[in-house]
Amino acid sequence: MGIIVRGLAHTLVLTGAARAEDVSAAMAAVGEGDELGPHLVRTGAVTDAQVAEAVALATNHRYIDLSTYPLDPEVIALVPGNLCRRYRLIPLRVMRDELMVAMLDPTDIIALDDVASLTDMRVTAVVAAADALTQVFERFLRSDGELTDLSEQIGESSSSSDIVFTEHLDDQDADAPVVRFVNLLITQAINDRASDIHIEPGEHRLTVRFRIDGVLHEMQSADRSIQDGVISRLKIMSSIDIAERRVPQDGRISVLHEGRSVDLRVATLPTVWGEKIVMRILDNTGQVMTMEDLRFSNTNGTRFREAITRPHGMILVTGPTGSGKSTTLYTALRTVANPRVNVITVEDPVEYRIPGINQVQVNPRAGLTFATALRSILRSDPDVVLVGEIRDRETAAISVEAALTGHLVLSTLHTNDAPSALTRLTEIGTEPFLVATALSAVVAQRLARRLCTKCRRPFDGDADTLRQVGMPEEMIADAEVHTAVGCTNCSNTGYRGRVALHEVMTVTDEIEQRLVGRATGADLRELALEQCMIALRDDGWVKVADGITTIEEVLRVSV
Repeated sequence: MGIIVRGLAHTLVLTGAARAEDVSAAMAAVGEGDELGPHLVRTGAVTDAQVAEAVALATNHRYIDLSTYPLDPEVIALVPGNLCRRYRLIPLRVMRDELMVAMLDPTDIIALDDVASLTDMRVTAVVAAADALTQVFERFLRSDGELTDLSEQIGESSSSSDIVFTEHLDDQDADAPVVRFVNLLITQAINDRASDIHIEPGEHRLTVRFRIDGVLHEMQSADRSIQDGVISRLKIMSSIDIAERRVPQDGRISVLHEGRSVDLRVATLPTVWGEKIVMRILDNTGQVMTMEDLRFSNTNGTRFREAITRPHGMILVTGPTGSGKSTTLYTALRTVANPRVNVITVEDPVEYRIPGINQVQVNPRAGLTFATALRSILRSDPDVVLVGEIRDRETAAISVEAALTGHLVLSTLHTNDAPSALTRLTEIGTEPFLVATALSAVVAQRLARRLCTKCRRPFDGDADTLRQVGMPEEMIADAEVHTAVGCTNCSNTGYRGRVALHEVMTVTDEIEQRLVGRATGADLRELALEQCMIALRDDGWVKVADGITTIEEVLRVSV
């Protein structure tokens, strides 16, 4: 921003938006630069809206709350999307020959001149908050139309000779059509908060689908003639052998998106119509979560905290692929990690890079498996060990032994509920008495879509309906149940984001005795429920009663 830092600092303090000591510390950190507002927002001293209001006062401009302002897509279309993103502005309304735009820095003369030249109108500026502008970009500045045009250009040329390697999404304008298509595809997926991008070849069409909040949505369908160019481009970016098409391959892409680093884990799979590519989006900045962000209930949160703060023992997080197990484990790691603790992880792959933690990438081709890596890790004097996944008997045995010899071990397992984790470890080949002694707690979890707070509406059913779906009687009287509606904020789905449902089982003396006696998973579950374990679905009902998710979501993801 071209705003004078000292004027903004004075206004923030004068209006009471920020404390003087916070502003002084921020100015010392950013020097004479223009990152004072963003720095204060990142540190939690102020909100984006407070910074925008201070900017408006400091520059004598109006402040506009975009969350309540009626936006017109036709007016927004007057300025190209790439220009809006570059200058961080959005057109609001046209009055005669005057265009009003909302922007972060209303004193940016270059941006105002460019918009005026493009629209042939006089431009007036108002101030908007940074987070509100980002939401507007996600809602209105989609790349679907440009993606369709680019797919037609690629199909007409049918040539991959124009491919130019670039890792930066912002460099797309000067690149060949296939490069711009891929970059725009990744940009749109990140803006849509997608967790995965599926590029699926068919007999006649190439289909692109995004997984958003756990559900796949078809985003693009292009002629099959662009298939080879798009797949080749992605394989080049992820350092995958472009000539090998007969076997699955894995790779990784790192891109810069709006100033932050985003990693994509790439996997290819040969199909009858060509290679399918799935890219898992790993947003390093978006995954910095606290225990409060995991939304444990009071009982579950207390049990989980007690388990991870013990000096030794094993904690398992179970659930299907995509249920948020890694997020929970990384959050636990950040909770226990400090300069006095040696934390080492062994993962396949390393999804999120965490400063201050030693992370090991499994490499089976070089002989570095989970088991061999674990043996070496235990000779490196660790306090906390994270094992990405327990897949075989040897990994399970070493992990259990590490927990028994004074280490805190965190890992994942694929089971349907928490008690089944104990029987799964014994079925793998670990002795029941070792499992019973080593294991401290097991967390089973699922991800349900979170209701959009902008458009949700109160549930219009009665108490009998809630009883029929299984909500406990004691919750019904005070429940604030809502249903999904759909609006522009949530892309008309009614949901925005996800929330975890948890089932936390502490391994008590009684459970240990049952396990040593070769009890079944059903027996262990019955005992855990008697000891007040909250079942997954019951935890889901708590979140339904709090208006966080819907009845349909709880029934969809839990049993």
